Parts: sequence; C-alpha cells; structure tokens
Amino acid sequence: MKITQIRLLCLLVVVFFSGNVSGVSIVYRGFECQNTVNANDPTPTDTSVQSRFEVIEEVGGGMFRLSLTGGLPRFIDGNLNVCIDSDTAIGFSGIPAADVLPKRLNAIDATAYFNGQDLIIIVSSINTDLTAARGTFNSFTTSRIFPFSNTLIFEQNPQASSFKLKKIVHNRGFVLTTGSTNTFTPLFETVLPSFGDTVQEEGKPEILTPVANIEYMLE
Repeated sequence: MKITQIRLLCLLVVVFFSGNVSGVSIVYRGFECQNTVNANDPTPTDTSVQSRFEVIEEVGGGMFRLSLTGGLPRFIDGNLNVCIDSDTAIGFSGIPAADVLPKRLNAIDATAYFNGQDLIIIVSSINTDLTAARGTFNSFTTSRIFPFSNTLIFEQNPQASSFKLKKIVHNRGFVLTTGSTNTFTPLFETVLPSFGDTVQEEGKPEILTPVANIEYMLE
C-alpha cells in the first residue's frame, strides 16, 4: 500500500511538470528578513511570508517559465536561521518615459528545468537604493544599482510531495556612475560583476548550503 502511495505521488509530480500546468505552484512558508538588504543577516521578523514559484508556461524539454512572489530564502553557511528576502530577490523595474522612477516589483519571472528528480530554478533581479542626486558645481551621482542572480537547486521528495532546497548559487553585482556636467571632469564608472561585503571589494559567486530543512510544498 505504501509503495502504491509513493508511486501516485511521483505521478502527481510528473503531471505537475507536464501538460497544462499553468497555475500550479511550489511554496515555502517562512518569515521576512529583518535586514532587507544584508545578505549576511538571516535574522527573521515575526511577519509571515510565502516564497511561491508559480508555473506560467511549459516551454518543452523540461523547461518552464515561472513567476516568483514573496521572495527567496536567505541563509548563511553554518547558521540555522532562515528568513525570506522580499526585497533584493524581486527588486525594481522602471522605464523613465513610463515610470519616471523605478518601482518595486511584486513578482518577477524565473526559469526552471526539471529532469524528473532534480529541479533547478534561476532568478535574476535588480535592486537600487534610489539615491541619484545632483551635488555642488554640477556634480552628480547615480543611484547604486545591484544586479542579483540566484540559482536554486532542489531535490524532489516524492514521499512528501515537495522539493527540498539543496543549494543556492548567489551572486551580487554593482554599478555606479559619478561625475560632473563640467566638460573638464570625466565620468567615473564602477562596474563590478561580483563583489563581496563592500562595493570596493571584488568577490565571487557564493555556493550556499542550508543547515535548516527548506522544503517547497507542491500546491
């Protein structure tokens, strides 16, 4: 009887990733991060939130387009604390002609690949502090722009009808321009594809393994 139930659950997961799957989701329930932008601080608040990936399109060949709402789990190596980053994981979007200033998004697109056992989801976002300003003597500085990329690697748990998060590959970039409208003063552009704890420090993408159990339930 138990073997039959497990097979049925496996079948449900296969159905989830085949055919008309629009609207089907995997969900992790947790609490918002206390520190919205510091990736090294996984301290949670008392505010509950859901990290939800919803299937919006099957592309074929095991590939799917998803919509992420709520954010992504944040954790650091060796620490049991987990919070959900609702800020940088989704970020901002804006076109001056239409939006004037970039606006915080409620959802962002993601891409997934599922081979029947392992699920890989890639999410890219852009966050900003909206600090662009003019200074004295026609000087100016743009807002700090932070591109983020997160690759989540899951292992299917057919017995629980869920996907267990095994690793996240996390990377954060940085872009800033300062200068002056005075033609004798050049522009200074800082572009870092990856950086560490400060914007002056070049870094590498982090490969993070959660200590706590993080499971996304199939809904």
